[in-house]
Amino acid sequence: MTTGLEIIERFEQFASPSLAEDWDHVGLQLGDPRRPVHHLMTTLDVRPEVVDEAVEQGVDFIFSHHPLIFKPAADLDLRDPQKAMYADLLAHQITVYSAHTNLDSANGGMNDWLATQLGLTNCTGLVPAGQDPVTKAAVAMGRVGDLPAKMAPRTFAAWCQDRFQVPAVRLVLPPHDRAKPISRVAILGGSGGSFISRAIAAGADAYVTGDLSYHHAQDAQAAGLVMVDPGHHIEVLAAAKLAELFTRWNRQNDWQLTVSQSQVNTEPFEFITEG
Repeated sequence: MTTGLEIIERFEQFASPSLAEDWDHVGLQLGDPRRPVHHLMTTLDVRPEVVDEAVEQGVDFIFSHHPLIFKPAADLDLRDPQKAMYADLLAHQITVYSAHTNLDSANGGMNDWLATQLGLTNCTGLVPAGQDPVTKAAVAMGRVGDLPAKMAPRTFAAWCQDRFQVPAVRLVLPPHDRAKPISRVAILGGSGGSFISRAIAAGADAYVTGDLSYHHAQDAQAAGLVMVDPGHHIEVLAAAKLAELFTRWNRQNDWQLTVSQSQVNTEPFEFITEG
């Protein structure tokens, strides 16, 4: 019988919690990892609808990218749907574990998955994040790599939209070079607007990241950097990639788990393209 502790131990050889940023909250979020696990489900976010899905399917271990508990709750008033979700998880004995910025920085993790999805080659790290305690290899948040071919900025924006299967992207163009050819690209999943200078120093022609602020966009324009914001939700790729990892480890370790990925769409935004 496989326990949550065994699953966690194997994952942390791949993406150690020590790689997480100081402000982050990774690792066990809720539940008893000593309990047997029969059905593990991967997800980007743990939302009430995801928990309903897990309960319906008999899931007893949820593995998410975004932390379940990012800021401590001031109370556990169960009239609040978010807090009622914690009670549902406990009532159904579902353990929750989250790997966030440690998965972002791990070699073979989130930002490698995003770079591969974008078709980048010859990739290097964007923001140095120390050393993997297991392999002793250098790790970094974000990646910088080469496109298969040069593209005009609007063609590149359409490429990002297609590769990440999003309904829209936001494009930032330098005011004096709006046709600048794109060859080398930096990418960082989540909210990476504060690393514009890193992308420029790495020789990127364009930088892809989510949650781009108005002022960061203006900074990029002033620096002559093309930016594409496909949204934070492109990290949903993690659900499928984590499921692939756990399916492989399940087979290698004879865990006899059912491994699935959440089918709930946790994207909070809708994109209106018609009046």
